[in-house]
Order: sequence, then structure tokens, then C-alpha cells
Amino acid sequence: MSVEIRSHTGLHVIKGAIQKVLGAKWTTGVSVNGSHGRISVEFDRKPSQSEVDLIEQYANDKIREDVPVEVFHMRRGAAEERWGDIIYDKFPLPESITELSICVIDGWNVNACNKEHTSSTGEIGSLRIAKTRFRASKRLLEISFDIE
Repeated sequence: MSVEIRSHTGLHVIKGAIQKVLGAKWTTGVSVNGSHGRISVEFDRKPSQSEVDLIEQYANDKIREDVPVEVFHMRRGAAEERWGDIIYDKFPLPESITELSICVIDGWNVNACNKEHTSSTGEIGSLRIAKTRFRASKRLLEISFDIE
């Protein structure tokens, strides 16, 4: 399994941890380059170091749980009816897209995503937060991480 697939699935795991610790809902951007990933979320303050540590701990706990990562292919209306707007990031998909792939880590993260994923969280390995950056003017929190 490629490191990019592991890193991309790590984005879903860390997003769930960010939502649990900070309550941040809207992802505004993600990127993966090899074993490195970065996620940006709409947020109104710089998190404390203890909050950042807790995000990393929660993410690694979910990875160690080795829970299934499921992907559902379904009509957009059915996906929206089942999960609501939580399947989207800050910038919604164009209305012309009528079929979605939904990545689900039960009780943790649900996201419309057309990328390839690991079949379980345990396949990710482990995750280490490398850097955080809060941009107050844009109300953005960026969290960079590495898959180990």
C-alpha cells in the first residue's frame, strides 16, 4: 500500500480528532505529499499545546483501534439525506456532480472523497503532528502531520 494512500486516510482520522477536540467543522483544504499531510480548518483561535497533543493522541488511538474505513458509492441526494452537510468541506461540490464516494470511519469521520483509502485505520501506521499554524486574519488553522 502506498504511503500516499496511508497519508490520505490519515487526513480523515486527524479531521475526526480535530472535530472531537476543537469542534471545528469545516475543512478548507487538504494536501498529501508522500508521508506528509496538511489539513486546514476554519477556526477562530490558536489552539493550546495541550489541545494539539490531544488531537495527536486521539488520532493515534483511532489508528490503533484498527477500525474499518468504508467507502460508499451513492447518489448525492441519498448521501445528503443520510448524513447531511457533514459530508462536505467548506467549499461544496458543484451541483452537476450527482454520484459521490463517501468515506466513513464510523462514529469518527464522514466525508465525500474520491481518493483511495486504506481498508482500516490500523494500516495507516502512526501519525505525528509536525507543525501548526494559525492565521487569524483568515480564521484558518493548519495542521501538518507525518505518517510514520
